Amino acid sequence: MKEQGRENKMGVMPVGKLLINMSVPMMLSMLVQALYNVVDSYFVAKLSQDALNAVSLSFPIQNLMIAVSVGTGVGLNALLSRNLGEKNFEGANRAAGNGLFLAFLSGLAAIVVGLTVPHAFFLAQTDIPGIIEQGTAYLQICCTWSMGLFMGVLFERLLQSTGKTFYAMIAQTVGAVTNIVMDPVLIFGLGPFPAMGVAGAAAATVAGQIIGAAVGCMMNLTFNKELNFGRKYLKPQGRVIKQIYAVGVPSMVLSSVGSVMVFGLNQILMAFTDTATAVFGVYFKLQSFIFMPVFGLNNGMVPIIAYNYGARNRERILQTMKLAIITATAIMLAGVAVAEIFPVQLLGLFEASEEMLAIGVPALRIICTSFVFAGFGIVCGSVFQALGHGVMSMIVSIIRQLVILLPVAWLLSLTGRLELVWLAFPIAEFFAVLLSIVFLRRVIRQVIDPLAAPAEN
Repeated sequence: MKEQGRENKMGVMPVGKLLINMSVPMMLSMLVQALYNVVDSYFVAKLSQDALNAVSLSFPIQNLMIAVSVGTGVGLNALLSRNLGEKNFEGANRAAGNGLFLAFLSGLAAIVVGLTVPHAFFLAQTDIPGIIEQGTAYLQICCTWSMGLFMGVLFERLLQSTGKTFYAMIAQTVGAVTNIVMDPVLIFGLGPFPAMGVAGAAAATVAGQIIGAAVGCMMNLTFNKELNFGRKYLKPQGRVIKQIYAVGVPSMVLSSVGSVMVFGLNQILMAFTDTATAVFGVYFKLQSFIFMPVFGLNNGMVPIIAYNYGARNRERILQTMKLAIITATAIMLAGVAVAEIFPVQLLGLFEASEEMLAIGVPALRIICTSFVFAGFGIVCGSVFQALGHGVMSMIVSIIRQLVILLPVAWLLSLTGRLELVWLAFPIAEFFAVLLSIVFLRRVIRQVIDPLAAPAEN
């Protein structure tokens, strides 16, 4: 193919310019994603606190689906970009086809979950009828119509892997804007649409995902000329699937651990008051405004590192890492400043009661101090994944959330002081960064340093 005869920009463009070129579109689209997460809860909060809790308590299963889709995408991204760096275009095509096959299977599995799990899942968390009824309806829709989520993420990753992040941004933005527009329409019943309440928020979410997936598919077929989407490449191959999941499964576990942590922490908080779980849910929506741009930065960084790992270009890998760490840390520090200065205004977006403000203001101020460490840790985790060492990311995540955060939160809850429970977040993040530094030094010494720069070949 003509496109395959040229050197990909990830191997030749100046690193600073390349990281901006790759990351800024993804950061913008992630900000739009964060906006629709907040808008979703903003409108739901106008229904009732039970409605807000129903959406918040749904997070573990929603996050599990996202973990599977993003994990598969991370594995695909690393393998495909590495193949392109090695000029192995046949291998890149096989990776793309098998990734799409895996996304389709994941969507089928989510349908089964949606038909069987939601009601029991909410019964395990609360006995409040309003939360159980609304939460069950919300989750059933999100799961049974989630094929758009799985296929959309994979189409976006294919575009990112070949450096076409602008088109990935378009697909994500169209999906997010669809969700934002449809939220009030379906929740409150505007125009010819009936008022669906919390179920309307779920319907708006899946509508955005399906439309975003359709746009992503069109962008790939139209602009992604470096890949061949012929039928023969969709045939599953065990070796390729194993390579995708070698990086993808640790990433899935890494993200899924968050579901376990949220579920466990919700049980700890519910022992104080259900308002505390509402505050925790609101925190997760608000923190996405800070974390999503960093994830967008990572999405731009991973294919650069994977490509140059395949091309054995040590210097470009190190330059990309340093710039990403500096940028991520700056974003996180800005987030700390906003949370410390404007906690009341942020909580006010969600119809916060006096009780919610009394709990939420100290919660935001304490939890957000963990952002100081988080940016470095997030970038390190993505570096490990890009270089095929996703197990390191998984270990850091498990230790941070299950070995430190949850036990510390439980121990602090025994004091009877809710505000102390939030200290578990900065404590866990601090120890996670120490472990990330140890792993990063090992990866640089054992994986990156032995690579021969192009001039040395």
